[in-house]
Amino acid sequence: MNGARRLQRNLISTMKQSQSLVAHEEVVLIMCGINSSILENTRAVSRNLSRKSDCGSGSVSSTVDVLIPEVIQSTGKVLILEYMDGIRLNDNDSLEAYGVDKQKLVEEITRAYAHQIYIDGFFNGDPHPGNFLVSKEPPHKPILLDFGLTKRISESMRQALAKMFLSCAEGDHVALLSAFSEMGLKLRVDMPQQAMDIATVFFRQSTTASEAKENIKTLNDQRERNVKALQEKMKLNKKEVQRFNPVDAFPGDAIIFMRVLNLLRGLSASLNVRIVYLDIMRPFAESTLLGSLTHGQIPNSQWIFDSPANSDVESKLRNYLLELGSDKILGIQVCAYKDGKVIIDTAAGMLGKYDPRPVQPDSLFPVFSVTKGITAGMVHWLVDKGKLKYEETVANIWPNFGTNGKELIKVHHLLNHTSGLHNALGDVVKNDPLLVCDWEETLNQITKSTPETEPGSAQIYHYLSFGWLCGGVIEHASGKKFQEILEEAIVRPLHIEGELYVGIPPGVESRLAALTVDTEELQKLSGIRAGADVPAALLNNIAQMASGVPAIFNTLNVRRAIIPAANGHCSARALARYYAALAAGGSVPPPHSSGAMPPLGSHVHTPKFPTAPLKKKKKGAGKKKGAGGGSMGDLKVQDISGGSSDRNGYCQLRTSDADSEAGSGSGGGGRMFGSDRILDAFMGVGEYEGMAHRDGKFGLGFRRYDDASSGSGRLRCFGHSGMGGSTGFCDVENGFAIAVTVNKLSLGSVTRGVVRLVLEELGLPVPDEYSATGEKGPDMMLNLTTTTTTTPPQLR
Repeated sequence: MNGARRLQRNLISTMKQSQSLVAHEEVVLIMCGINSSILENTRAVSRNLSRKSDCGSGSVSSTVDVLIPEVIQSTGKVLILEYMDGIRLNDNDSLEAYGVDKQKLVEEITRAYAHQIYIDGFFNGDPHPGNFLVSKEPPHKPILLDFGLTKRISESMRQALAKMFLSCAEGDHVALLSAFSEMGLKLRVDMPQQAMDIATVFFRQSTTASEAKENIKTLNDQRERNVKALQEKMKLNKKEVQRFNPVDAFPGDAIIFMRVLNLLRGLSASLNVRIVYLDIMRPFAESTLLGSLTHGQIPNSQWIFDSPANSDVESKLRNYLLELGSDKILGIQVCAYKDGKVIIDTAAGMLGKYDPRPVQPDSLFPVFSVTKGITAGMVHWLVDKGKLKYEETVANIWPNFGTNGKELIKVHHLLNHTSGLHNALGDVVKNDPLLVCDWEETLNQITKSTPETEPGSAQIYHYLSFGWLCGGVIEHASGKKFQEILEEAIVRPLHIEGELYVGIPPGVESRLAALTVDTEELQKLSGIRAGADVPAALLNNIAQMASGVPAIFNTLNVRRAIIPAANGHCSARALARYYAALAAGGSVPPPHSSGAMPPLGSHVHTPKFPTAPLKKKKKGAGKKKGAGGGSMGDLKVQDISGGSSDRNGYCQLRTSDADSEAGSGSGGGGRMFGSDRILDAFMGVGEYEGMAHRDGKFGLGFRRYDDASSGSGRLRCFGHSGMGGSTGFCDVENGFAIAVTVNKLSLGSVTRGVVRLVLEELGLPVPDEYSATGEKGPDMMLNLTTTTTTTPPQLR
């Protein structure tokens, strides 16, 4: 070190004598014993931070206002930098004397690091106070020094870190677990709330030195709560929980990222200022996900998922989607069958507003009331198997149901929306919206409900109660859990494992599409006049109410709940295959398109966590090499090679090993139903006509669509739409089935345009629901056109 200092003094003396460096006599800093990487790092960071760019919101500039010494000259061992006369951050007297705004100073340093991490993917990993100065001249800009310890991260890691940050800011458990998966962080336990608590700690507001003691106490209390929750979850004793590491693999990039955040927090504490990281860093995180990902900047080949077109009509559809663009589409899937053959299988756009990953054929979309058509199919399957009858009273199947005037309600009344229980649980859910997540309690509350109209007298849309009513019948008639029948009746016969759920299991979060709202289209409802069954006040406030839907249905507890009227998650190709089978009376179509990647049915239906629970340590046994230590919330964890683990129950269900294995590709053959009159039952015609309300829009569980082109009123199509635009239906006579899934909620204009284009290209009639002028069903109007309930609109 002494030799280096002597060398530095000699070089300064030599330079002062050199005419070529006289101009720099007052601005020279010499660093000795350096390597070439510092030179390149310094120039790279300086170049990146001087770049002008806009954040994704378009309202906040991501340009930062800091100083970095200019590189004057360098050799293999000596780096000569511009000398900047500044104040050290630990020189509080000088900071006060020069009138430095310490709050603004630390905020700008934080902005500089947010830019380096999220925008550049190249940052200084050592932001301690010694690596900063403050310029003495107003406005007292921060000076960034010493770029010897820098880190470069990939674009995918930048996006994952940005997604993790924004998920913490939004409280979005689904996005957080998805971000973990994308960055390679693997968990051994399913504890999303505790994961959110720990992740949020890193982005918490910094505290002043005087508040540090109380802050530490708060963090310790939170840690103790998390440890207790882990202990209860894993059924461990106090010693075992201390040895158990809930993290199976922790990427090194994420550890360095968290170290930087902690050092920045220490910097603010040393200067006694309070920094709100969620506010300061948010524009930069948003920029990573949104700034360069508008449709106009993305090549068509990237916006449309790269898969071969199955037909000419699919090529025309893709051009149509490109014309609509990102203004109307966030993410979309379209799949269609004709005569048992796949003719369309297209995915386009992004998984979410804060998730720029492309929509793929196996992405899972929340489809709201499309779920009713799936639930109805399960009821029909049980009737076909002889487990119940349409004419049977519900109380005969479900004894506790037969109270408060419900004794005469029959199974077909539930399917036909004529039970009089359209508002069942309305007041209960209004007082406790999260009741919808408690399956057993909702069934219990349904048994206490009272009909508002005489069974069979009026068809009024059962927006939420349909699912609980049919779900209770399904469980009591079969003696099995709802998801067991879903798998037995639909998922396994159609070979669509991993792509159709009612309430998602842990482990599929990385494939979920996130919801947003097309507020511009929703504003159009303000001019619609309310009909006799629609409260005018409801339509007047619909845009405001609809904006709350994503906030609720993007939460993990709701997405995991069993809500058989509104909480289906599926891909369009799984949904289209379901309706293709229904259109054929239950005959399973041939295998899905061989060009589909990944193959339909190739996912494990109930994913496993990567490693086993803690095993009892044998007496005298030493710790195995590579075993991770620490407890919930520890940063320093090691990667651990995974073994097999017990299956985390999909609502506490277990299936055989054969059932849980990945499918070999959506094979065809076989039948879901044995009755040759099942199609009449779906639509409530023929011998079942007396079970459907006269002139009603619904058959037995499915929406019946008139032929809009002929005006004959002939019933040839059935299916079910969902709030915001997702839909699935089939045309029996023409052997056609289609499914559309979207994550930008609207009044269904995109979906109707897609359906019309496909049908017109094929020369098939357009159902009234999807025509330009036809009357739209309740779900195309956000499930509100036939309800008079007091249920919170965001849960409808």
